[in-house]
Amino acid sequence: MASMRDIQRRKVSVQSTEQITKAMKLVATVKLQKARTRAEKAKPYFNNMYETVQEMLSRSGNIEHKFLKPGASDKKAVIVITGNRGLAGGYNNNVTKLLTKNPEFSKDKVVAYILGRKGRETLSRYGYEIKGDYSEVINEPMYRDAMEIGAKVLKDFENGEFGELYIAYTVFKNTVSHIPTMLKVLPVSKDEGTENMTKSDKLTLMNFEPGEEEALDLIIPKYVSSLIYGAIIEAVASENGARMAAMDSATSNADEMIAELSLMYNRARQSSITQELTEIIAGAEAIS
Repeated sequence: MASMRDIQRRKVSVQSTEQITKAMKLVATVKLQKARTRAEKAKPYFNNMYETVQEMLSRSGNIEHKFLKPGASDKKAVIVITGNRGLAGGYNNNVTKLLTKNPEFSKDKVVAYILGRKGRETLSRYGYEIKGDYSEVINEPMYRDAMEIGAKVLKDFENGEFGELYIAYTVFKNTVSHIPTMLKVLPVSKDEGTENMTKSDKLTLMNFEPGEEEALDLIIPKYVSSLIYGAIIEAVASENGARMAAMDSATSNADEMIAELSLMYNRARQSSITQELTEIIAGAEAIS
């Protein structure tokens, strides 16, 4: 059995760790509230943007446009959104597994645009090509950051550096539910939900002014930027939710360890007292 001093040192160490996890949980809770409010306010805009583009495509017949067909390259580009820090349970690993555990996204077929140092470290270790690193964006995401990333990936797509574009991120459902998701962005295609349109809706084709090519050149970059920004703010909310849950679990585990160590300490102390009493009685009997 460990000595009373060793048990006490271990207990003090666990208590110090518990104070840290409590503080981190509190910080994550405050950040989660802000991130969740931001995500909930922004979601209607991004949903409407997506629905608008889908309705345009469904009402436009067969349009030939550079963003509506795969690029010349057989490579796939993935914008990978993780965190800059750990201590968030499986949050970061769950996103990178969308690539590393999927044979369709093997390292020889993928170029990665990274948002988050943890994702960069993991994918670099697996040998993926890092095309761009925007990890600082995660600290305080702004829409103009998404516009810059969107402009970069669209330019690379036009230059034939990859044929398809995806976003790997975590969808925020609620405080305890976060879903790792691979979202296809380019080429832009009709959602299967548009098949449910009525016959009259399908027959009502959309007219473009000045022309469909120019209209899509304007709307698709905004569409791509909107998807990127929406994914970023949902990922930030998910990260803080995951970190809050992880720190809550760590605090509970620390409480259990402290209780167990207290019991061990009391048993060791009782054993020590019993031994001392036994020695005193034995000495008294020897004298008498």
